[in-house]
Amino acid sequence: MYLENVIADSPELHTGEWSAICIGIFEDKELSERQNQYNSQVEGKITALLAQDDFKGESGQTELIYLGEGAPIRRILLIGLGKRDKFTLDNAREAAGNAVRAAQSRRINDFAVEVFGEDVLDESVAEIVQGITEGLILGSYQFTEYRTKDTEKYFVSKKAGILTDSDVENAIQKGKALAKATAFVRDVALHPSNVMTPSRLSEEAEQIAKIGGFKYRVYDRDEFEQMGMGAFSGVAKGAEEPPKFIVLEYYGGENGDPPVAFVGKGITFDTGGISIKPSKSMHEMKFDMCGAGAVLGIMHAIAELKPPMNIIGIVAATENMPGGKAYKPGDILKAYNGKTIEVLNTDAEGRLALADALAYAEKEFSPKYMVNFATLTGAAIVALGHRASAVMGNNEDLIKDIIAAGEYTGERCWQLPLWDDYSSDLKSEVADVANIGNQGAGTITAGAFLKEFVGETKWAHLDIAGTAWWSEDRPYIPKGASGVGVRLMLRWLDQETT
Repeated sequence: MYLENVIADSPELHTGEWSAICIGIFEDKELSERQNQYNSQVEGKITALLAQDDFKGESGQTELIYLGEGAPIRRILLIGLGKRDKFTLDNAREAAGNAVRAAQSRRINDFAVEVFGEDVLDESVAEIVQGITEGLILGSYQFTEYRTKDTEKYFVSKKAGILTDSDVENAIQKGKALAKATAFVRDVALHPSNVMTPSRLSEEAEQIAKIGGFKYRVYDRDEFEQMGMGAFSGVAKGAEEPPKFIVLEYYGGENGDPPVAFVGKGITFDTGGISIKPSKSMHEMKFDMCGAGAVLGIMHAIAELKPPMNIIGIVAATENMPGGKAYKPGDILKAYNGKTIEVLNTDAEGRLALADALAYAEKEFSPKYMVNFATLTGAAIVALGHRASAVMGNNEDLIKDIIAAGEYTGERCWQLPLWDDYSSDLKSEVADVANIGNQGAGTITAGAFLKEFVGETKWAHLDIAGTAWWSEDRPYIPKGASGVGVRLMLRWLDQETT
């Protein structure tokens, strides 16, 4: 659940009936012209509090001034913005996240916020308002689906306003669409694997298709085996839960324009298969479908925003389980593009599922670009932690554009090399390629493996193992599933259409 009602409202303090307004204060504590007006209307209480030096304006700091029922506004929430010269658009999102969390912790049902950083950011008011809308909704998010005790402690504000005289309705609506799609990805990832099965993923995809008017297809085990998807079929052999190969097609561009294809790894639970994982933290392996979640979330946003281009979403969804029928180390699988793969480790299963999905997208749709998402390697966390997704591919311009979109959205990416040398680490004595490398660089060799299945299409691989799932709270991203990918890719698509 999350805050859904975000509107624009007049910045005049005496208008509206907000229970609180949130004012952003930098560390230098210099008030804007508007803030000085607010301060006068509340008889200097803002400057009086700042003079006490308890509130320093540091990023993440909040302080409540209670003014009472007879005042122009009952409460003012001061929101620390940090250093003025370091403030970014993502800091505005974070300030909005801090504001909504401060309001909800005080059980404030409705509140309004300033356009944080309007006087210092280079971005337009509309861009800042879109970011603040995202921060308000995403910062309010709570996953309570399975809570049956103490449910009254989970509180979500009902309404938020953004105080501006500018025409920002479109910006608010876009921010809502992106935030809601991101919240959808979080929900999908947080459901347990006995609920969020491949069949449930296909149902979610079908619902998105109905809303967006997309073409929708799902292939069952027998169908994608007959189609020649030997790599994906191999991973799925040990799963009693029916696997699904899901295809969504959106045509908002000109007839014949090559589409953009998004491809997601959808391992709804990963035991490691025969190469079984250690038991510690295995319960978290329900999140191994966050790549699929990202693709469905992207299509969720596209269903509402309807960009003027053709877009394909593909998800290969299965469990990776041990069992009498499970694939084994030493097996050789034949992928959709005809290449043979020696399986050296069944816990390197996501790349096998993606191999067929990428080859299918390349052959069937001849896309202009392909971008895949996967929680692919623990090595990505070793290399980059949780602050950035690893990105690599076969086209520098595409990678640079994705990195730029990441800086804008706060969903940062960092390029790793994909030199031809790394492909030599995947040599097999008995097949065209092995599914793991033998010289370290696990994230890169996984990308080198995927490169074998994209043909000449311009392609980027994002390893989101570190960014899809967090163990700590951030201002607008709660502990657990982050929903990474939606805002990043919609920004990239915006760049492609301008």
